Amino acid sequence: MLSYALFVIGLALLMVAGDLVVRGAVGIADRMKIPPLAIGLTVVAFGTSLPELMVCVEAAFDGAPAIAVGNVIGSNIANILLVLGLPALIAPTVTDQRDAFRNTLYMVCASVIFLLLCFTGVLNRWEGALMFILLIAFLWQSVTRGRGGQDLRDEIEQLEGPAKNMTVAVLFTIAGLIGLPIAADLMVTSAREIALSWGVSEAAIGLTVVALGTSLPELAATVMAAIRREAALAIGNVIGSNIFNLLGIMGLTSIIMPLEVPNEVLRFDIWIMLASAMLILIFVGRRWRIGAPAGIALTAAYGIYCWGVFNNVNLPFFG
Repeated sequence: MLSYALFVIGLALLMVAGDLVVRGAVGIADRMKIPPLAIGLTVVAFGTSLPELMVCVEAAFDGAPAIAVGNVIGSNIANILLVLGLPALIAPTVTDQRDAFRNTLYMVCASVIFLLLCFTGVLNRWEGALMFILLIAFLWQSVTRGRGGQDLRDEIEQLEGPAKNMTVAVLFTIAGLIGLPIAADLMVTSAREIALSWGVSEAAIGLTVVALGTSLPELAATVMAAIRREAALAIGNVIGSNIFNLLGIMGLTSIIMPLEVPNEVLRFDIWIMLASAMLILIFVGRRWRIGAPAGIALTAAYGIYCWGVFNNVNLPFFG
């Protein structure tokens, strides 16, 4: 029971610390008169992914690369099947937003590139650098094409909150930076103990328990947006999060510490991730709404996927 309690505490601290870092850093950057475009490309974009990044880096340094790789692949699967599926039971999600098809296609391409790199067996530093460069290119193109300075200014003002005061902003940032590694260590350590007690691999825990935990903020946000009938942004948030997971989190983690890719991931999970991305590409390409029937199918598919992970299911052509 202690392992479960520590995992929940670590997850809660991870989310709070990550939010403090983003709000504090945005407040500092804005007070220093840094342009909104630069803040959007750096602080907002990378800061919101700090919790997942810290978990992956901590797992890599603790000799648990399966948790790091599994966390990212599992999060991407959960984002599509669960984060888009559950809210659709409340209100339909439209898929015809500006640049939605282009961004979804980029996500599919990023998934294919990540898959090919994983089949080298180890994600090395040069592969991590390649993924990170692709992320920078995507961010720059997205901001210059689709978002003006006022859009970024509105987002920055929402994030600042009480951190508009420089002293408060600095305290927020320091507190968050102290809390993040502590939270990540709690999560990784307890996840390894849970895997041992359940008699399953660390990859299985990373693909499900850790991945679902780090996807909870996106799930909560999309469910609340569906309740308020504001689910239009869900598809964009999921696509953006998945691109960041693959190119940003895996890229940076591989640069810091090369990651060995578990064989079980190559035999099943990474293909489910790619299939999920392709499925959303079809919805966006055809401009189909994700309604209740699709939501039921997606949510059920996620449940079946988790069953497959814990029962060590392999795709037929991989034995």
